[in-house]
Amino acid sequence: MKVVLFCGGLGMRLREYSESIPKPMVPIGPRPVLWHLMKYYAHYGHKDFILCLGHGAGVIKNYFLNYNECESNDFVLEKGGADLNLVTTDIQDWRITFVDTGLNTNIGQRLMTAAKYVEHEEMFLANYADGLTDLPLPKMIEEFSQDQNMAGMFACVRPRQSFHIVSLDDTGLVTSIEEMSRSGLYVNGGFFIFRGNVIRSIERGEELVHEPFDRLIKEKRLKGYPYNGFWMAMDTFKDKQNLDDLYARALAPWEVWKQR
Repeated sequence: MKVVLFCGGLGMRLREYSESIPKPMVPIGPRPVLWHLMKYYAHYGHKDFILCLGHGAGVIKNYFLNYNECESNDFVLEKGGADLNLVTTDIQDWRITFVDTGLNTNIGQRLMTAAKYVEHEEMFLANYADGLTDLPLPKMIEEFSQDQNMAGMFACVRPRQSFHIVSLDDTGLVTSIEEMSRSGLYVNGGFFIFRGNVIRSIERGEELVHEPFDRLIKEKRLKGYPYNGFWMAMDTFKDKQNLDDLYARALAPWEVWKQR
């Protein structure tokens, strides 16, 4: 299946990095978060990527144009450097389409701009390109494919934030307060599966999860896939630090390609 990755956002809550590089290029270890996500999809056999570019498009293009396989693969160096043989490779069998979708475009319109690459597909995958998970993707795809009436499905995950949910009565008195992570709420995890014809549900100027999703909900053609395992979005500098820590301690659950 083709994988559409929305890579054009400004990442305002991660300004420590995103003012100089686009958010998907913020590194975790030697590779950007975008690479970790693509590696996840490639592990499950989905290696045809469509990158919807915007802010920092040149950074992403140049990264792959000058890609160095040696940074994340074992290799053998012989004859004083004259011969270099990779033991493993990352992207030799990847196909990457780079699509400029505008600097200030919302997700729905980025998908509309890239529509010609996916609208004739039976199904395609999509992602915000800023979150990582160990979600068993084949199971999610299997569940979605069994219901031909569904136009879309997305992973529903538990929020990791430590905010508290507060309920008030009509007079402003607090009736309950509960930590978000224990509230039983799910949030949109940003891992999507769509039928190719979902493009017809998006009109000019619309944001993907607002008007189009509202219509699909009314038509009962949008489904959630609840997942209680590992999921983390890289929205803030603290999130990056947490992901870096997991990676440094070799405890990165999203590295499904390393698991037996």
